[in-house]
This record gives sequence, C-alpha cells and structure tokens, in this order.
Amino acid sequence: MRKLIYGMNLSLDGYIAAPGDDISWGVPSDELFQFWLDEELAIGLLMYGRKLWETMSSHWPTGDQQPDATPAQIEFARNWRDTPKVVFSSTIDKVDWNTRLFTGDAVPEITRLKAEDGAPMRVGGATLAAAAMRAGLIDEYEVVTHPVLVGAGTPFFTALDSCVNLNLVETRTFSGGITLARYETRR
Repeated sequence: MRKLIYGMNLSLDGYIAAPGDDISWGVPSDELFQFWLDEELAIGLLMYGRKLWETMSSHWPTGDQQPDATPAQIEFARNWRDTPKVVFSSTIDKVDWNTRLFTGDAVPEITRLKAEDGAPMRVGGATLAAAAMRAGLIDEYEVVTHPVLVGAGTPFFTALDSCVNLNLVETRTFSGGITLARYETRR
C-alpha cells in the first residue's frame, strides 16, 4: 500500500492562498525550495486538483529553461515533468507532461491508487486534499508554516466529520522563521 502525503506552504492563520489565490507571501527561499525538491524526488505519483494543476503546469514544464533558474529549480522542473501525475477535474479536457485526467469521483480513484504498490503519492490542492482528508486517506501531513497572517483565503484544513489523531514525527526551522511540522495519521 502506498503512503499518501498532503503538504503545502501555509500562513500562520492556516491558509494556503490569500484572497484572489494570492500565494506571493509563500515564495520559498533557496533553503525551503531545496526541502521541497528533496520531498518531491521521493514521490512516485502527484495528484492535483484543477487550480493547483493550472498553477504548476503554467511554470514547471519550462522552469528549467528560465534564465534565472537555480540548480534546484532546474532539477525540480525535470523531476516534475518526469513524475507521473493525475489531475482530478471535470472542467478541463486536456493535460500534458506525463499526466492523465480523471473526471470521476476522486475518493474511489485515490483509494484504488493508494492500494497499489509503489512510492508515496502526494495530493495537492485544497479541494482535492479535503476530499481525501474527509475519507481518511491521508497518511502524512507536511505543514510548512510561514510567519504571515493573510486573514482569509483558501484553508489548508477542511471541516471534518470526526477527529483525526496525529503523531508529530518531525519539526524543522528554516530561515525567515518558516517552520515544518510533519505529522503521521495515527491508525
């Protein structure tokens, strides 16, 4: 069975994007970018909702060709293109870059993919992650908190029907006061 990980940058007040889908406050330092690269290199399948897919696919297919790309950004772009991806959306009709589109109910498909053998999977995007969270499918949460309050926006966590108990397995501090708290779901 594959592990399912949900992790993103979020504000101290719990949002992954400020109003208007503004994520400018969460631009990672080189140190934090390297952390995310190291995490992504261990992932065997990326799962995106539409909004995050549009954000990622607007930059990373050619991210390694940007004149100011760092070595980590070059490696991230290459890894992003090579890693298999599934986009869950009923509003787009085409995806590229080693990606397939799934238009049905996400929870049964994520459950099916999770039951396979293989490297860990990462779910990204608040709506898609919320469905996986409510279904009890997430095994690990990577909470990377930036020292900023945005007041409103897209929350990292969703409303749940029942309590989910977690075990803290790692903490780390990055420059600029950014912190990582990694939790595993207690089963």
